[in-house]
Amino acid sequence: MIEFLLSPWELPFMQRAFAVAGVVGLVCGVVGVYVVLRGMAFIGDAVAHSAFPGVALAYALEGNLLLGGAAAGITTAVLIAFVSQNRRLKEDTVIGVFFAFAFGLGIVLVSTRDSWTTDLSSFLFGQVLAVGPEDVWMVAAIGAVLVTVVLILRKELIAVTLDRETARAAGLPVFRLDLILYIVVTSTIVMSLEAVGNILVLALLITPAATARMLTDRIGVMTALASGIGGISTLGGLYVSYTHDLAAGGSIVVVLTGIFALTWCLAPKHGLLARVRRRVLPAASQTPEGVAEVAV
Repeated sequence: MIEFLLSPWELPFMQRAFAVAGVVGLVCGVVGVYVVLRGMAFIGDAVAHSAFPGVALAYALEGNLLLGGAAAGITTAVLIAFVSQNRRLKEDTVIGVFFAFAFGLGIVLVSTRDSWTTDLSSFLFGQVLAVGPEDVWMVAAIGAVLVTVVLILRKELIAVTLDRETARAAGLPVFRLDLILYIVVTSTIVMSLEAVGNILVLALLITPAATARMLTDRIGVMTALASGIGGISTLGGLYVSYTHDLAAGGSIVVVLTGIFALTWCLAPKHGLLARVRRRVLPAASQTPEGVAEVAV
């Protein structure tokens, strides 16, 4: 067992992969809490796909794919935040409009090229095993900034997340907080692309927070749990990938979903078994045998 745990760490590329995956998992756990509580899973998917035209354009111009994706994603997030301030349109409607446009634009840009390359496919499917030392430091720096921003604005973000109208009545700058949250979510998604790719990044943002939501009602505890689940799952997924020679991004998502499924069944208060037990016990207590057992 010790040899199994230590052997991947002997390889430099695995050391870098563990470092990047761990940081990404931790940051996605923290940011994902606000995405889940606010019901923003759709915007996570939209922003992930809205980065696609920026990546396609950068690919066509032979530029940096991540910078191109970040520029397109942040631009889309700002537009969503601005347009959704119109009360005539619901947020998910605005997100749907920009999501479809951005992805369609990306397809048009890609169609201008004769062939796909490894760089573009790695954006779609992730290539955490190929990260370099500079990528580790960049991800660590971006992750530290994002977590710091979330922690500094924690109370304000919670207020807007739980009740936007009350927050607005209390004088909080709701639009600016929306904008900051959208940019943080976008930056987190772009930062995570090398770990799991554009197609699977939503799972890394949503699943750890959804799992933590099953275990607690307190936002602080939920944030800590989501961060821990994200970090452990990404490392576990890399072990699965290394041991069985499987795709790293897909393995991470499978491990994440497995933990979510177990939690959904076994969570002590909100899990499936707990809910079944609460339904069965009152029914049993109505019978003479049940009354005798409760009395004992």
